[in-house]
Amino acid sequence: MNAVASLRTALRALRKNKLRSLLAMLGIVIAVAAVMATVSIGQGAQAKVAQQMESLGSNLLMVLPGSIAMHGVATGSGATQNLTRDDATAIERELGNSVAAVAPINRTGAQVVYGDQNWFTQVQGTTAAYLQVRAWPVAQGEAFGREEDVSAAKVCLLGQTVVNKLFVPGAPVLGEQIRVKHVPCKVVGILGVKGQSFGGADQDDVILVPWSTVVRRLIGSQSDAVGQMMISARSATAVADAEREITALLRQRHHLSEVAEPDFQIRNLAEMQDAAKQSTETIATLLEAVAAISLIVGGIGIANVMLVSVTERTREIGIRMAVGGRGRDILFQFLTEAVLLASVGGVIGLTLGIGVSKWMAAKGDWPTLLSPPVMLGTMLAAGLAGVIAGFYPALRASRLDPIEALRFE
Repeated sequence: MNAVASLRTALRALRKNKLRSLLAMLGIVIAVAAVMATVSIGQGAQAKVAQQMESLGSNLLMVLPGSIAMHGVATGSGATQNLTRDDATAIERELGNSVAAVAPINRTGAQVVYGDQNWFTQVQGTTAAYLQVRAWPVAQGEAFGREEDVSAAKVCLLGQTVVNKLFVPGAPVLGEQIRVKHVPCKVVGILGVKGQSFGGADQDDVILVPWSTVVRRLIGSQSDAVGQMMISARSATAVADAEREITALLRQRHHLSEVAEPDFQIRNLAEMQDAAKQSTETIATLLEAVAAISLIVGGIGIANVMLVSVTERTREIGIRMAVGGRGRDILFQFLTEAVLLASVGGVIGLTLGIGVSKWMAAKGDWPTLLSPPVMLGTMLAAGLAGVIAGFYPALRASRLDPIEALRFE
């Protein structure tokens, strides 16, 4: 029996038992859809996490105030303001081989007003290096520089969320005056869109102002203490060296002995990125394992249906053998039916999986990653499941004795 005749016979046999064929395919449909959806969702989630982590900045180190002990009493982390602008300047000046940029930061919350609109947002006092450290482009206008920081100039850069809250669409923004607390500030630039951070915070809900403007005018302090420093290493391979050199320099500047606890903390965001990547990869692997189990279950369903089909068609098999059909023809016939069930179910499942992937990606706001190799591999896996599931029933059918098969009731 040639392949075309076998395929025609298989289609006729499957059409005779539509409900049974549909139920057999259902397992493969669900399995293939699950494989496609979980792989796509897992890859999309990994890409989303990577995108969010990269939005924090590249090769990033964060230096935060630590705790100190005085007269036997230990303060909590960040309770003391022991980092200064001089520390930031010293790191930038002395560690140029490993450090690309240093951005001191002081934050405060403020009500901002423009016309009859107002919005409460976070105001960050920093320097122009902040944009380099965070890899944050200016979409419109220009950034403030060293001169504005030295003179505590009343200028600001607005995040996109703040722009949307204060200005009507299409209205001019650059050059306009907004009031931050009691201080009028001229808008000199609009930041590019960053989106949500890894923790879910809106990174675009921010106003950047020169460091001295925030400290001197908004907070009203004459201190040079900074809330934290964000530091960018020159390369990914230089992060560890930068961390070690910053630690040594700050210990020296803060007059700490070798055995004393540091009064600052250094957080390596590269390590956080690796941990987040490993977590998403683990979750994706678990999802793929569950989908693979679904494929096995679908294959078992086909095997059950084919075994029932062999039992029901025993007399038909006997007649085929009696008129000259060989065992390998019967084997090929039943294998064709099993593979056809798996293939049709695979195509339906693939279409369903792509639809689910796109829907979940739109709902979760992450990219839809449909890999052609994964799609091809899933279809081949469905066909292989059909071959494996149908082999034993087909082999059993091919080994039936023609006389006994004809006597079967």
